[in-house]
Amino acid sequence: MTVSSTVSRQRDPVDISRHRNNIAISSATATKAGHFNVWGNSFAAEHLPAGGSLVHVAGVPFRFPPVCAGPDNVRCEGQFVPVTESRYDWIHVLAAAERRCEDTVELHFGDGSVDAEPLRISDFWAAPAWFGELLAFRSPVMHYPHHVQQGVPAVMWAQRVPVTRRADLVGIRLPRNVAMHIFAVTLEHAEAGHDR
Repeated sequence: MTVSSTVSRQRDPVDISRHRNNIAISSATATKAGHFNVWGNSFAAEHLPAGGSLVHVAGVPFRFPPVCAGPDNVRCEGQFVPVTESRYDWIHVLAAAERRCEDTVELHFGDGSVDAEPLRISDFWAAPAWFGELLAFRSPVMHYPHHVQQGVPAVMWAQRVPVTRRADLVGIRLPRNVAMHIFAVTLEHAEAGHDR
């Protein structure tokens, strides 16, 4: 076994564009476009980063989704997201939920093994993080189909899922839980010197 004090923090944003199936961000002039939940609420684009920009939350880079240009998030319906085969320590996500949600992601490895890990996301209605996530972005207003509601903030969270198996990850199966919405995913590689 090799022990090293050197820590690699290589973090790679994952392309989830082909899995996006929901619009949760709208502009103040087109609030009807948003459908984060059954009531048609949505995040205010005017208070979020530019679509496609590289944003950092607590040092983790995320590729922010398109804004007001089609689907901007993955509403979780059991999608399988392939990843570059490698060893990782963490799966970081930008996410929000309709009500706070707990569910399971399946981590698929090159040796055929599959691990189930918890994914816990707090509500997008502004409140303290129920599961200890970091606040990523906060809008001071909430969009409704026909108006902008002042004084009702909407929040997006930075959460992470551990990869505990010391094997090469090849894919992530998202939960079948349409109340969970994933806006971006970043993989954090295993530490340098991690035993193989």
